[in-house]
Amino acid sequence: MYNAANPLIVQSDRTVFLETANPLFEDARDDLGRFAELDKSPEHLHTYRITPLSLWNAASSGMNAVEIINILNRYSKYEVPTNVVEDIREVVGRYGRVRLLKDEAGRLLLESADELLMIELSRHKTVAPLLGPPVHSRCMEVRPENRGHLKQALIKIGFPVEDLAGYTAGAPLDISLRDQALSGKDFDLRRYQRDAINVFWAGGDTRGGSGVLVLPCGAGKTVIGIGVMEKVGMHTLVLTTNVTALRQWKHEILDKTNLAEDQIGEYSGEQKELRPVTLATYQILTWRKNKQSPFAHFRIFNEQNWGLIVYDEVHLLPAPVFRAVADIQSRRRLGLTATLVREDGKEDDVFSLIGPKKIDVPWKELERQGWIAQASCIEYRLSMDQDLRLEYALAETRRKYTVASCNPAKLMLIEDLLERHKGDRVLIIGQFLDQLRTISALLGAPLITGSVRNSLREELYEKFRTGEVKVLVVSKVANFAVDLPEANVAIQVSGTFGSRQEEAQRLGRVLRPKSGDNHAWFYTLVTRDTIDQEFSMNRQLFLTEQGYRYEIRTYE
Repeated sequence: MYNAANPLIVQSDRTVFLETANPLFEDARDDLGRFAELDKSPEHLHTYRITPLSLWNAASSGMNAVEIINILNRYSKYEVPTNVVEDIREVVGRYGRVRLLKDEAGRLLLESADELLMIELSRHKTVAPLLGPPVHSRCMEVRPENRGHLKQALIKIGFPVEDLAGYTAGAPLDISLRDQALSGKDFDLRRYQRDAINVFWAGGDTRGGSGVLVLPCGAGKTVIGIGVMEKVGMHTLVLTTNVTALRQWKHEILDKTNLAEDQIGEYSGEQKELRPVTLATYQILTWRKNKQSPFAHFRIFNEQNWGLIVYDEVHLLPAPVFRAVADIQSRRRLGLTATLVREDGKEDDVFSLIGPKKIDVPWKELERQGWIAQASCIEYRLSMDQDLRLEYALAETRRKYTVASCNPAKLMLIEDLLERHKGDRVLIIGQFLDQLRTISALLGAPLITGSVRNSLREELYEKFRTGEVKVLVVSKVANFAVDLPEANVAIQVSGTFGSRQEEAQRLGRVLRPKSGDNHAWFYTLVTRDTIDQEFSMNRQLFLTEQGYRYEIRTYE
């Protein structure tokens, strides 16, 4: 069973080493990614961690402990440690040991087949206050308003709840998909989009209706969301990252469904409309007068009889919104994202309050099928001149990153790359506004930052789509939900420290399918032997897990 030629080494602390030069590397990586998290990805040996949350996500998608253990045995050089095998059995077995149900009288109940476990939970200091009176020795009543808070409390002590209590029927919505979009193009869902919708819906059963769909940027997550809206057929609240994303959702809904404009409302800093389909931003939800004031717009969750709430880019769901989400567990909840990575570590809150990961479509699989562009990822490493090296050496840690990221040598490389990509549509993306202003002035290219009003942003995006503008300089406002399918080159000059989700989203700006050779280029410019290079290595983790390889080049 075990073979020294295999690519995996499984250790007793649940870390797994994967050799990248092994012929079985890609198969092992794809299988391992279903139940383990990538931790490090240097050139020759990748490190994964098997965590409770990674196992529970696998269990919720239908994997069992036997299947996971068989995968480890199939690829391991040596015998898998017995404690790891037992840990996997125990942790996977915890998913669904406690379940939320409703009885015929409509009472919300927490039950388990394990009587001793229920005794333990009923005495736990964080769980007990959320439970009502016992129904019998293996079942306790739960107040409806505690449904989400109980799920949060239980996952944090190692017992993720399988929520089978069902949903409140929202107000009906007559929505259907068009065969031909208003834009004139034939419209039909792709096979993987239909699969994602069906997995979420689960035939209308209580096992469906809440969860997260993970698909690459450019795979049409908005269209999938619209397909779910059609399946549910009820009033829908869609939460988005910004006004630009909100209006793209509105455009797509009008283009691809029978809904009229007066059925779709915008709830943002600019307008406060509540309609059968309401599109809101996370920013407006988290607005309040001061830190002591309540979140004035949380009431939107209860002001309509929603049958579905869609969380676009759910990995960005602001922490305060979790409070409101915990109170509305009787509504169907759909999370859409390209990566479940959260830099704040609140993945377990997404799991318990939005729902487990229902589907995770590999990026490279859609690339092979031609649904997203083939991408070449290239990291250029640059030196600093003597004066800048001295400034870097004397700087405090946080300042070091700014100094290294804003290395003026990057300006020359940008000009060289633009010369190489004459005629292409190029996005230059960065974190530091002074650096971006310098680049914009040097190139005579428009600059879009958070301070640019939405109407001007839309005007510049449209000029880029039509080719009137071929180079756009953008801050992190363009990281998410900006539909620029014509962009085929991205040059990343600086980023938000070591953010893996940001790296994935920025590559996603150029992954929309292209005519011709369907190819895109993603350049990252880093200053050699600095904290800029260290953060870059961490940023690349998620994409490495998806099968992307970074070519390292030196620029002098």
